[in-house]
This record gives sequence, structure tokens and C-alpha cells, in this order.
Amino acid sequence: MTYEEIVAYTKKKVAAANFKSYKGHLAAQVNITGEGEGAFYIELNDATAAVEPYEYYDRDVILVSNADVFIAILDGKKAAQDAVAAGELKLVGNVEKALELAEAFKKKAPAKKAEAKPAAKKAAPAKKAEAKPAAKKAAPAKKAEEKPVVAKTAEKATADTKKSAVATAKKNVAKKVTK
Repeated sequence: MTYEEIVAYTKKKVAAANFKSYKGHLAAQVNITGEGEGAFYIELNDATAAVEPYEYYDRDVILVSNADVFIAILDGKKAAQDAVAAGELKLVGNVEKALELAEAFKKKAPAKKAEAKPAAKKAAPAKKAEAKPAAKKAAPAKKAEEKPVVAKTAEKATADTKKSAVATAKKNVAKKVTK
């Protein structure tokens, strides 16, 4: 990995972590050795986090490691304490702040999947509601065009007249069908 890729990956991991419960200030400079060599910092300040590709002169701790070990720690594949014990990660400065940083990375940000599901549910009923009224409106329009006289007569007639109009309409339909 290049230095820029390591910094970008660290920014992505910091964005995915949950630092909302972190209170206080912590500045850790990360010195990558070997491939992708360079320095950058991770700063936590009262529930906010930042990663910048610069040295941090007023830091609490310096973490020194190669890119592979540092990425493994970020991914949770290797514990920072194990890397220190194996000599793969060196700490210079306040070790307690390094432990705070390691603990803060273990907390994940809440998933945002809940926001996407309600949007999908709202869209589905809208399509169904639009389709049904269109189908209902089309069917009565055809009947009215085929039998306009019956429809007008039925609106104006009394109950007895409506019955005779319906009977007449049935006869007319029967005659048309037989022809």
C-alpha cells in the first residue's frame, strides 16, 4: 500500500468507529515504516475524530509499525496489545492513551440500514394505489359509452322506472348479442 492509501483507509475506519462516548482529548501520531512509509495522526476530541496526513507535535503517543500490522490492528484481526508484545508495534509516550485509542476503535458506529427500509415501504404502496384507481375508472367509462341512454335514464328515474330501464337494457344487450 502507498502512504496515501494507508491514510485513506485509516480515515475510512475512523469514520466507521463510534467515538460518541469518548470524552477528552487524545492525539496519536502513527509512523508507518517500510512500504508506504510516512507519518499521520489520529485525533479524538470529545466524541469527534480526525485523521490528517501530518505529524502532530503536541501528541500523547506515537505508534510505530509497518503498514500490514497497522491495518491488521485497524481491521480487528490483531490486538494492539499482542502486536506490542510481539515487537510489531512500538509505543512512545503515554501508553494509557494508546490503550484508550485501541478501546475506542472496538466500538462500531450504528448501522444506517433502518433508514433505507422505510423509504422502500413508502414507495411500494404508492404504486399500488395509482394502479387500482386507473383500472376502476377505465371500466365504468366503457359501459357509459356503450349505453348512454340507459345511464341517463337511470339517473333521472324513480325506483320503479330504474327497474324497467334495466330490464329494457338487458333486452337490448340480448338482441345485440344474438345479431
